[in-house]
Amino acid sequence: MPKPFTATGKKNLIGANLIALRKKYHLSQRGLAHELQLAGYDMDKNVITRIETQQRYVTDIEIKALCDLFNVTFEDLIK
Repeated sequence: MPKPFTATGKKNLIGANLIALRKKYHLSQRGLAHELQLAGYDMDKNVITRIETQQRYVTDIEIKALCDLFNVTFEDLIK
C-alpha cells in the first residue's frame, strides 16, 4: 500500500513547525539530534534534515519525542 502525501506532495506536516521550534530554542539540527539522543530516541542530524525538508515520514514515536522535548501538543506540532 503506498504511503500518503500531503496536498503539496510532501511527506509530513511538521517540517516548518519543527524548524520554528528548533530556532526558538536556539538549537541546530545537530543540537536537536543530540538532545533527542540524550532522551533515548535514535534520531540523528540527517533524520532532522529530512523531516524539516519534508522528504521523510515521521513516526508516532518521533512525534511524541519532539512534543516532549519542546513541551508542545501534537496539535501544536502539526498546525
